[in-house]
Amino acid sequence: MKKTKVVCIGEALIDRIKNKSNQQFTDFLGGAPANVACALRKLQIDSIFIGRIGSDEFGKKFLEQFKELQVNINFLQLDSNLPTRIVKVNRDNSGDRYFSGFDTSLNTVFADEALDRNEIKKDVKSLEKLFLKTKYFVCGTIILSSSRSYESIHFLLKIANKFDVKIIIDLNWREVFWDFAISSSETSKNERFDLIKNFLNYAHILKLAKEEAILFFNNENPLEISETMCNRPDVVITDGANPVSWFINGKQGTTKVINSSSIIDTTGAGDSFLAGLISQLVSFDYPSNESEIQNCVKFASVCGLLTCLGEGAIDQQPDHSKVNEFFGSQIL
Repeated sequence: MKKTKVVCIGEALIDRIKNKSNQQFTDFLGGAPANVACALRKLQIDSIFIGRIGSDEFGKKFLEQFKELQVNINFLQLDSNLPTRIVKVNRDNSGDRYFSGFDTSLNTVFADEALDRNEIKKDVKSLEKLFLKTKYFVCGTIILSSSRSYESIHFLLKIANKFDVKIIIDLNWREVFWDFAISSSETSKNERFDLIKNFLNYAHILKLAKEEAILFFNNENPLEISETMCNRPDVVITDGANPVSWFINGKQGTTKVINSSSIIDTTGAGDSFLAGLISQLVSFDYPSNESEIQNCVKFASVCGLLTCLGEGAIDQQPDHSKVNEFFGSQIL
């Protein structure tokens, strides 16, 4: 049986992005795992999102978005006490975003921190049937900052391993989440790094930004990073508008990315890149030579770029037709 599904686990939250004037803001649905799940559906890949959101107005908007895109939300949890997290996002003049904290006017603990393993276990048979058809399990490291969600992801990893599902980890280091979470706020940076680096050993594919590679591995060579890890994973390192470095299927190289002067907002670009890459890995056999790898990474980089040409992450994610149209024109 060919495995074609992709499970994404982690945070679904609101990106409250300040406008260019930095006086007003607009709310967008976001959160890296949720972004990836939605981007995959636009690229015609069956995706499942596992996470926890509030039973509030933002939670309702997520439900509408997931249903519209036909993301499987059978294991999505709704919290009647904790709200959907709102992240404050600022942008510089080039469109690059940075996180400035959270909206704590409603609460100081958020639904995504409370992903409940016991709720997942209630229907473990259905979960196992799902994993039987799942090719990739996608997650980040923000979920580790909450002890409750930490337990849930490790439970799911055991099931993934049982059914030989390949693990894809996007490091996605966001220190503000660790500083804020009750269970990790008192831990040192070294303790956080150790926890994350141990977790990365689950990966069969690791995606990280160049600054994360340097911060966590003091190295930006994907092959050398792979050699430090248990599974010797494939490693993909993005660097904004600079070439993508990769070590994939025993081969190492770089792929140039196409630049544009029309970039408005980089929020979610890395998530679209990852979804684009996964879509190629699901749709075709795993790339076996440099030409195939280059094509996969180019496709992924165009998915990332097109997401940057408007505001927000999910709304701007391209479908196949937009990516193909771009490849046909190569002009922005």
